[in-house]
Parts: sequence; C-alpha cells; structure tokens
Amino acid sequence: MTRVVITGVGPVTPIGLGKDEFWKALEEGKNGVDFITLYDTSAHVTKIAAEVKGFDIGNWMDKKEANRTDRVLHFATAAADMAIKDSGLDVEALDKNKFGVYIGSGEGGIGTLENNFRNLYEKGSNRVSPFLVPMMITNMSAAYVAIRFGAKGPNMAVITACASSLNSMGEAYHCIVRGDANVILTGGSEAAVTPLATAGFASLKALATRNDDPKHASRPFDLGRNGFVIGEGSGILVFEELEHAKKRGAHIYAEVKGYGVSCDAFHITAPDPDGDGAFRAMDMAVKKAGWKPEEIDLINAHGTSTVLNDKMETLAIKRLMGNLAHEVMVQSTKSMTGHVLGAAGGIETIASILAIEKGIVHPTINQFDPDPECDLNTVPNKAIKADVKKVLINNFGFGGHNAVIAIEQFEE
Repeated sequence: MTRVVITGVGPVTPIGLGKDEFWKALEEGKNGVDFITLYDTSAHVTKIAAEVKGFDIGNWMDKKEANRTDRVLHFATAAADMAIKDSGLDVEALDKNKFGVYIGSGEGGIGTLENNFRNLYEKGSNRVSPFLVPMMITNMSAAYVAIRFGAKGPNMAVITACASSLNSMGEAYHCIVRGDANVILTGGSEAAVTPLATAGFASLKALATRNDDPKHASRPFDLGRNGFVIGEGSGILVFEELEHAKKRGAHIYAEVKGYGVSCDAFHITAPDPDGDGAFRAMDMAVKKAGWKPEEIDLINAHGTSTVLNDKMETLAIKRLMGNLAHEVMVQSTKSMTGHVLGAAGGIETIASILAIEKGIVHPTINQFDPDPECDLNTVPNKAIKADVKKVLINNFGFGGHNAVIAIEQFEE
C-alpha cells in the first residue's frame, strides 16, 4: 500500500509564527488570548480573542495584491510558503500535475463580506468591490496557493466547520494513496475574528465570557470553563508519497496512518451528548491505522473549552480507551491558541508532529479545578517529557461533522 508521510509544516498562530516560534510557545504554555485589537469592541458582548500577532503580509505579497485578498488568504499563503520551505521541496522540479492543494476553512473571507455589506447599504452598490467574490469564497485559499506554486493536481477546499482542516487532510491522504498526487499542501486557514463572526458565536452563547480575565478564558476540561475563545491563523502541512520523499532525501516528521470520519446526525450546533459520532471517527482512524487503542500515546483533543464538547469528548475517549482512558495523555492546543475554527486541525496536527519529534508533550493550560466529568490525563499546566510514537488528532464541527487523523513516528 502507498504510504503517506509529512515532510513540511507551516504554522501561523496566535502564539507564534513558524515552526520554531510556535513550538517554543507550546512548550512554555504561552497564552495567545487577549483583548481584541482588530476592531472596536465597545458595543460587543465579547471583547477577547486569540489574534495572530506580529504578522506582516508584506513578507509574502506586495501591497496591491494584499489589498485584493482577504486576511484568510494571507494566512494560508504565508503558512503554505513556510511549509514548502520547511520541506525543502524544489517546486519547479515537481510534476505539477501530481502536485495538489487541499485547504479547508469554516468561514472563508467573512471579513471581506462584512466590509462590502456595509458599503452596499451605506454607500450604494457601486461601492461593492469587484474583488468581493474571489476574496470571500471559501475555496480561494486552496485556489490561490495552487496558483502561487503552480500546483495543477487535485485541488479541494473541504468546508465542515471546525473539522475542515482534518477533513481536508484526510482527503489529501486518500488522494495520495490512490495515486492521484505525489505531493499535497494541506490543512486550513481562518480569519474570523471579525465583528459579525464573533457576535454570531456570542449570540449562540458559545464563547467564553471572561472579558475581565482573557488569559484564563480558554480552559478545556476545567470545571470553570464557560465557552471557547475564537482564534485565527493557519496550519499547512506537506503530505508526500513516501518513495517520492525518500528519493529527494526529505526530512520526514511522521507518517499518516489512518483517517476516520463520521456524522452525529443529531443537531446543527450541539454535539451528540453520548459522543457516539466522535467515538466512531476515532475508532475508524485507529482501525485504519492498524493500531490497538492501548498503543496510543497521545490524543490531541478537540478540547474547545465548552461545557458540552469537553464532556462529550471525554465520554468518546473513555469508550475508545476503556480501562486505559485515565492513562493516555490528552492535550488541548486550544487552551493556548483559542479555537481557530476551520484551521484548528492543521495547527494541532503540527503540534502533534512536533511532540513526536521533540519527545515533549505540551500542556493543557488553565487547569485549576478538574471537572469530575472530564477526568482525563490532560497534561495540566506544564509540558512533560514523553516517548510519543502514536497520536490521534480530533476535530468536531457544527452540524455533527467528526474528523480524526492518526499519525505515527516514521519507521522504514
């Protein structure tokens, strides 16, 4: 069977840009949540978010091009460029027809949509940008990155809310396995720290309400959690067919071993409280990988910091792991980055890959009062050294979309 490995990573996150800065922040338990600076929050219920800081799109685009593209595309372009450079790929030497791009997003160019909606009703239809549609549509990150690198192979933008990245990555994995591509840039991008998006999630009562204490607002699995903190950023990885990677002497971070996908078919926003859909996706990924549950070293949980998700995910993990549920390490990257929605899976897979490579598991921060209904080994507050070989990454999205990727330390 064709084997798929990961040879490059590109994180653009609220706690760091690039692999080294991102990993240092993870290891230190850095918190990326603070007061919103991207817009005036005086009339908003929610005033906190995990924004990407120190990001200059001028490092990747000229001013004219940047003005014609949405922030979500800025993040995707930067992350893809980082991943390509990290992989050592010679893009010009690639078979472009076997070079694909699978980048998902939950919200797409929602900032552009908001701005142009305002222009339409305040200034008239002639003030709507001619670039509205290409700046807004959710597939444009995948399309633009393909144009930038000349990737003429399979191209897809999976849109499954907060599962978008992992679904994109799982489909990229299958695409390479069936021989349709040798190399795929895959992951997700999101730029939804905007007035409308934040107000929408706030109206759903989904967001954390600790405006007076942003650093402690995202606290997955903690008894005091009261909602997620919205974040932004991008996580792009290079998936590559093993022999193609070996032939060029690539550094191999890890191997993709399995992909699980399911639907709760329960509710448009709430997860199935029994965690059945989450369990089935995890179980599928484990079986496709050829693992036994007891072999899993680490689960990078969806871990959103919402009351319903964390309880549901705990039940799913207990069902999967049985008597070992309290022993397996379970971490939430979102405790530091906030919830980056459709980009979460890409960022969290990079975190998991680095755990394998570094032999260190980053903490779930803001663990103050353990929830007895979320009684897992959440690696509280401080990173630990550990021999990590097999990792599951979970993402679950509105509508009941469940996606799980199984990755493993590479061995010949």
